[in-house]
Amino acid sequence: MDTPRFPHHLDCEALTGITLDHLPRDGSVGRLRRYAKGGYLWQSDDAADRMYFLRRGRVAIMTASPDERPVVLRTVEAGQPFGELCVCASRTRTRETTAHALVASEAIEIKLTSFLSYLRQSREALEALVCTLCLRLTDTEHRVEVLAHRGAEQRLGRLMIRLGTLAARAGRSGPGDTVTLSLSHNELAKMAGMSRPHVTVTLGRLRRRGLVRYRREGPLRVDVAALMDHLGRIGRGGG
Repeated sequence: MDTPRFPHHLDCEALTGITLDHLPRDGSVGRLRRYAKGGYLWQSDDAADRMYFLRRGRVAIMTASPDERPVVLRTVEAGQPFGELCVCASRTRTRETTAHALVASEAIEIKLTSFLSYLRQSREALEALVCTLCLRLTDTEHRVEVLAHRGAEQRLGRLMIRLGTLAARAGRSGPGDTVTLSLSHNELAKMAGMSRPHVTVTLGRLRRRGLVRYRREGPLRVDVAALMDHLGRIGRGGG
């Protein structure tokens, strides 16, 4: 597995985010866990006392407020770490989020005490974790910016631009300024804090403007440069 680099973060130019490749190859740190589609890796009241590395599948981390529409905070892809904020938590803190498998998945589960012991022995892994935490903070600030927009096109458009940036970072961009997002309307709705019908109507408007392309079944293709220009005109009051 190649270790991803993050060219858009100057402070991390010499570092890489933490991945499975940073763990001992003898399996001495962590254990393999398997989850069926829809299975929970943790619930909101579970202790924040372990982190994970996804070996196979996809996992969604979501808000867990019973009185509000759930929002997808992050979708985890194979090879990525998640649950790493337990490193920053107090001993008695609970998750306050949920994590469930979107498809059948496998993950390496590592107890926090074991992971901290390993970090004391591996400077490379420690530096990689610091870089990952910096990236999480940057991504969180961008998500707050997205959710601060009340207009549907601004909110959904900026979310897709952000997801497109992450896809390009991971090498999943298309030709030119086009990026491909393998997300359903329902998944986008949960990430944007919108209803599914509202997302579908908004995407329809953007498609008629030639800013996105999609079919009933298949990925969503976003012209990032054109979409940014369109959102800029909206912000300036030009529609």
